[in-house]
Amino acid sequence: MSPAVLARHEPVMGTVVSFRIDHDDVDTAGLEEALDEAVAELHRLDRIFSTWKPESPLSRWRRGELLLGELPPEVPEVLARCSEARTTTAGYFDPWSMPGGVDPTGLVKGWAIERAASLLPRDEVLGTLVNGGGDITASGSEEGRRPWRVGIRHPWRPEALACVVELAGGRAIATSGRYERGEHLVDPHATATGPGRGALVVSASVVGPSLAMADAYATALAVAGEDQGPLCGVLAAGYEVYRVFDEGREEASDGFPFLEDGAAPAGAPRP
Repeated sequence: MSPAVLARHEPVMGTVVSFRIDHDDVDTAGLEEALDEAVAELHRLDRIFSTWKPESPLSRWRRGELLLGELPPEVPEVLARCSEARTTTAGYFDPWSMPGGVDPTGLVKGWAIERAASLLPRDEVLGTLVNGGGDITASGSEEGRRPWRVGIRHPWRPEALACVVELAGGRAIATSGRYERGEHLVDPHATATGPGRGALVVSASVVGPSLAMADAYATALAVAGEDQGPLCGVLAAGYEVYRVFDEGREEASDGFPFLEDGAAPAGAPRP
């Protein structure tokens, strides 16, 4: 018998965040209340971190109207995670080098989705999945539950998938690429070394325990090209990586959780 599914889709943080709760004979009123709390948390964090809202604490800090000690405690917490990601990625993820001032957007979306997902029930349901524009975190507490199956979009065939992965409970996946909004990817090293380190990465996906860090790492790998520094750092941190390069070549770490009978790989020459 298939489990019951409770779903919701919420426009927030410049994307649509989709919630899915699989359950079996659970009081849906309690689940709806938990969803309300998770959605409210996303909007609260958006009000803090939005660089588009001039009244947000982050925007005011960037303009010099607030001191760091006057900001909500979530901001220093996120900046500490950003500093960790900057070290791990050899500086390819660096919010302090963004145009217009410090911009932690490349990590904060995954971090906020992770925070919202933590408010959903776990022990009393079969599993949860939260997806914000391809940044996905999953949980599943049922004994022997099949891992979630997640498709990664093909970078130049929007109607197709590059591959399908199995996402076990407690794991997260983030994908960053140039195929939709390449201009949002900023290379912090570009002024020092110039653009183009070999082939360009058109899609980078990272799987690991934290969606916040996977989000930042995917962003870094999407701008790093063939530079092995950030890749080594991300792998050493316990994350798995799948990349597609502009000429169609694919690379994946040994532990990347491909579904064996999933979609055909992306690695065909670009038309």
